[in-house]
Amino acid sequence: MIRTLSGASFAAVFAAQPKVLQSVIARQLHSAYDVAVVGGGIVGLATARELILRHPTLSFVLLEKEKELSVHQSGHNSGVIHSGIYYTPGSLKARLCVRGATLAYEYCEKKGLPYNRCGKLIVAVEQEEIPRLQALYQRGLQNNVRDLSIIDAKAIREREPYCRGIMALDSPYTGIVDWRLVALTYGKDFEEAGGTVVTEAEVDDISMVKESPAGSTDGMKYPIAVRDKKGNEVRCRYVLTCGGLYSDRLSQISGCSREPRIVPFRGDYLVLKPEKHYLVKGNIYPVPDPRFPFLGVHFTPRMDGSVWLGPNAVLAFKREGYKVYDFNMRDFADALSFRGLQRLVLKNVTYGLGEMYRGIFIGAQIKLLQKYIPEISVKDVLRGPAGVRAQALDRQGNLVDDFVFDGGVGDVGSRVLHVRNAPSPAATSSLAIGEMIADEVESRFSL
Repeated sequence: MIRTLSGASFAAVFAAQPKVLQSVIARQLHSAYDVAVVGGGIVGLATARELILRHPTLSFVLLEKEKELSVHQSGHNSGVIHSGIYYTPGSLKARLCVRGATLAYEYCEKKGLPYNRCGKLIVAVEQEEIPRLQALYQRGLQNNVRDLSIIDAKAIREREPYCRGIMALDSPYTGIVDWRLVALTYGKDFEEAGGTVVTEAEVDDISMVKESPAGSTDGMKYPIAVRDKKGNEVRCRYVLTCGGLYSDRLSQISGCSREPRIVPFRGDYLVLKPEKHYLVKGNIYPVPDPRFPFLGVHFTPRMDGSVWLGPNAVLAFKREGYKVYDFNMRDFADALSFRGLQRLVLKNVTYGLGEMYRGIFIGAQIKLLQKYIPEISVKDVLRGPAGVRAQALDRQGNLVDDFVFDGGVGDVGSRVLHVRNAPSPAATSSLAIGEMIADEVESRFSL
């Protein structure tokens, strides 16, 4: 199923962006709110939206450090609406993904946002992958993934004429969407419900105050001060942070442990040249190899008609470093000095070197892609965009694969909730995650 917008409708959606992105930049920050949400990515926006819809009589402000909303992970991802196949049955990730996908499709329909339910094939190209594929099928059934089936080589070619495999898992409920557009629409909902969005507000302090602001008649109703690097201040009753790539550093502000630590991994994509788009109709994914920490290369059609190939996964030298040579000394030293990353590297030396090699030499990446579509060649691709993943790691070098909430120490800890980790697929699960975080907020705070 393909949901499209007319040119006029699409323009109307983006015409709303300046209001979301710029309307409150000039407002004074010396104001008081019931709840301050820090972080304008898709998780922060979904949660702020959910909270204000549940509590329309309360006042909310969302603070984002960039000039625009949703420009990092939410704006640099593959754009896939995942169906929930990979995750441990009964786990929070599985439940949130399955519910999140349903909510995402319903939301796009309600708001008139374009999407394409183009499906996904997880393709086995070697006999040894078949047991893992069958195990994935059983896992997907246990997770209540819609319309899942196993197909043979002939059916693979019917779905994807240029794809070669001996067996595949067919997930027609998987789709694609522009997640940044979705996130911006969450922000529009939030503002229309009465919320305030403030951009260019990089928070660097959250603390209890000892006295009310001069001239205030509210006394100590708003005991938390949230300050940005420019010295602007917001008073509030409660704070929720959804900091993505900076979630660990935001948590440290209120005395939380440094762990789990966020380590940035960059994924570099190739793109098919337009004259070769016919090679790919839907998402084509490999069978995951449990020996390796990341999924592997795949074929992903995009809403703009392009086709992305990849990505690899290499350490980024900057938390928001989308280019090979982007570098930040603090981010680099922070990552390399962390025992968890050191242990992860030692456990995956060969894999990591292979990822680096394929990132430099396109031919090596193409060799992997040819396992699935033999017709593709180096001359058919160009270097494409990159994304940076906020990977949470523990001290033992394990990827933290679940949600982590934290408060802090002292009086401020009782009024602050940090979302330390919202693991992939956070965009697909965003509305369901927003519900869960809102539940957590309500259980901890007296709103």
